[in-house]
Amino acid sequence: MAGNTATITHKVAAFILSVCVDFPVFYASGFVVTHGVFGHLARLWVCASLRWLVLTTVSLLTLGDVKPLLIRVITAYSLLPAVFETGAKALYNEEGQCSQLLDVRCWLMFAGASLAAALFWEITIPDTDEAAAGKERKQKARVLFMRVLHLYRPDYPLLFGGLVFLSLAVICEMFIPFYTGRVIDILGSNYQQNEFLNALLFMGLFSLGSSVSASCRGGLFLCAISSFTCRVKEKLFCALTRQEIGFFETIKTGEITSRLSKDTTLMGRTVALNVNVLLRTFIKTVGMISLMMSLSWKLTLLVLMETPITGLIQNFYDTHYQRLSLAMQDSMALANEAANEVVSGIRVVRSFKTEKHEARRYDKRLMDIHNLKTRRDIVSAVYLLGRRLTGLVMQVLVLFYGRLFIQRGQMTTGNLVSFILYHSDLGDNIRTLIYIFGDMLNSVGAAGKVFEYLDRKPLVSTDGKLKPDQLRGQISFRQLNFSYPSNPDKTVLQDFSLELKPGKMTALVGPSGEGKSTCVSLLERFYESQSGEILLDSEPLKSYDHRFLHKKIAVVSQEPVLFSGSIRDNIAYGLAGCSLDDIEEAARKANAHDFIKQLEKGYETEVGEGGGQLSKSERQRIAIARALVREPQVLILDEITSSLDTESENKVQQALARCPNQTLLVIAHKLKTIEKADQIVVINGGKVEEQGTHQELMDMKGSYYKLREELFTEAES
Repeated sequence: MAGNTATITHKVAAFILSVCVDFPVFYASGFVVTHGVFGHLARLWVCASLRWLVLTTVSLLTLGDVKPLLIRVITAYSLLPAVFETGAKALYNEEGQCSQLLDVRCWLMFAGASLAAALFWEITIPDTDEAAAGKERKQKARVLFMRVLHLYRPDYPLLFGGLVFLSLAVICEMFIPFYTGRVIDILGSNYQQNEFLNALLFMGLFSLGSSVSASCRGGLFLCAISSFTCRVKEKLFCALTRQEIGFFETIKTGEITSRLSKDTTLMGRTVALNVNVLLRTFIKTVGMISLMMSLSWKLTLLVLMETPITGLIQNFYDTHYQRLSLAMQDSMALANEAANEVVSGIRVVRSFKTEKHEARRYDKRLMDIHNLKTRRDIVSAVYLLGRRLTGLVMQVLVLFYGRLFIQRGQMTTGNLVSFILYHSDLGDNIRTLIYIFGDMLNSVGAAGKVFEYLDRKPLVSTDGKLKPDQLRGQISFRQLNFSYPSNPDKTVLQDFSLELKPGKMTALVGPSGEGKSTCVSLLERFYESQSGEILLDSEPLKSYDHRFLHKKIAVVSQEPVLFSGSIRDNIAYGLAGCSLDDIEEAARKANAHDFIKQLEKGYETEVGEGGGQLSKSERQRIAIARALVREPQVLILDEITSSLDTESENKVQQALARCPNQTLLVIAHKLKTIEKADQIVVINGGKVEEQGTHQELMDMKGSYYKLREELFTEAES
């Protein structure tokens, strides 16, 4: 605390010393400017440089370390008189009163203006200890913006046309107030009909041109946004479908759908809509300031003094309002949580007679929300008051000085009316520029989230090229170690090794959660094992072409998924040019042809969302037909017979028996399915515990024998 006090005292002393040194230098520079032998502007800049040098030297001697903010204040404070007088002399061939006689009023005016400019710069572009991180964020935002712009390449003609019409609309709109003032001047002076009609004609033409151009601009930009959004959504959807299954287990569905729906739309706004508004407002603001300068440069400088004040008020409001809004959201979440706890646990509340206690607790949460909302509303009220007072004071000053300029003949009544019309729009345009710049940063942030998914490389590669003409279907699991990405600390398979021979049926049995379905997922290349490998015909599974592999390896799960569409579409799902004869043959093998033919539309019957129009047994048989129509070399059946009746099960087994060269992997609990297998594998703890035929394992009286007694008693009966 003592150190902080000493530092503050040191800074105050440095400030007082700087003022004591600068005030005599300021007066001395005024004397040199007035009585010097050099040119007027040359003397101003020489004196400004001397003041900057003196103040910088004093700051270095007293403070030691001079921060960038102080350097900016000193620079603006020293050079402002010279800049002001040079501009007035160059543009209007006039000299300000402060150049002729420097006094305390001029010194205070320049000091206040310099301080306001420095504060405005510090608030909008602050120097912090995280300057490097800020530069990196800005660079990242620029890179994202350029990437979004590159994606707009097919829509460049639409964007160019929109920019042309935007410029025409702004130019036409800017001249409407000018001709309004012109009409007033004609009516107030010697009326001349030709001039009056010409002014009305031009005002009407500019109004019509502004309306037509604005409509064309909006239509072209909206078309560009729609085209861009559709294109990016398609790219993002393709990128998402290429990701490994583990990605969808770790990323929430709501986040993915938000990227597809919300963030892609925000990306479109980044260039088309936001740049449209930004350019329109910027061009209009610059044009209005130029026209205002032509009407009265003095009034324009007076009006522009409002900008830093408005920026300070806006920054104060944004900072406090956002902080209080976030705090209020957190408080509302706590209140909702308290209410949900009571509602869900009402029996406990009633049992312990804590109704009043819970009511008081909920009331306390509500009061916290009320207090935060009150503070937020006070900030809003202060902001509105400050903004309106600033605008009111500026309007009064404009009217006051406008009357003086009219009396002195420096401007006409019509010019003042035009100036007031421009001034009324100028503040709104500046606020729009500040808002749209922030909105563009949000849009670029949304683009970053989308590009994060577009750039993501799947952890399970699908770049294999191998597509042999003949495939035997021999599969080898070699010393696999695997953990799911969502739970990397739990090892599911440990040194797992297994051989699946062509034309043979292998059954996997064991308790739930021991790795049976994991073997199927790895064989389908849904995941990549941490170590070990899976070989298909002595070649690594990852070396095969993605489409070829999933045509030769087909899976039928216990809970099959059907998609909206016809039965024919679902059986031929993913197969281009699949004939109806092939579809019907696969349906016969799956014992589905008879029930399909009994339907009113046959194979064109709609299955509904998720196959909801069909029973579970019917969905199961269609899923089997979907797998068989591919004529796979490796067929995996994951507990499929649980939904089939005895007749259907027998027919499916007979159909599978007619494929002697097919490698069949079955995960099942029904005894009849397992005891006919050529090889039964008992998996426990992620390892192969026992392996052999049904009779061999029964004779061993080991794990398989115990599982049969525990799990298959009901099936046996």
